Amino acid sequence: MRARGSRLGLLSDVVGDRLAGLREGALRQDDLDTLLVTERIFGDLGASVQASRFIALAARPDLREASDRVDAAEEALDDTVAVDDPRVAEVAAERHAFETALRTVIDSSGLAQADDGRFDAWDELHPPPADAGSACGSTSLAETVRMMPYDFSPARLRCMELALELDGSGTT
Repeated sequence: MRARGSRLGLLSDVVGDRLAGLREGALRQDDLDTLLVTERIFGDLGASVQASRFIALAARPDLREASDRVDAAEEALDDTVAVDDPRVAEVAAERHAFETALRTVIDSSGLAQADDGRFDAWDELHPPPADAGSACGSTSLAETVRMMPYDFSPARLRCMELALELDGSGTT
């Protein structure tokens, strides 16, 4: 923490170094907290790749504002909103449009290519053992995320499902 002079110092060097070039205050406390949790759950590589999202948001205030709007709209989908309420689909479409725009910025900025390089370097440094088969009782990343104790309303969960469906269908 002392080396970086902020909570950024709680992150591994791999993640902290990626964020070191950002202007002071460009990252929100919530961004750092998210990266800390991601790093603890998914390791340095997972948090390093997720840092691309926050780097793009820090560089583009318009995307940050859009992110805040979509987050607020999702939070408004509380227990008083039915899963078939038209707002659920509207917010899902907004989330999908935002994520598509963010992915475009990440791709065009070179951040995605740098992430690919990180995966390649990680694979070279951490080859699977020769006897690597599927571990008995192992849980996939997607299953692990689904098991996490989110406190989302049924409407918000449905919104997330719809946004994923839109992403899978290639709809913009």
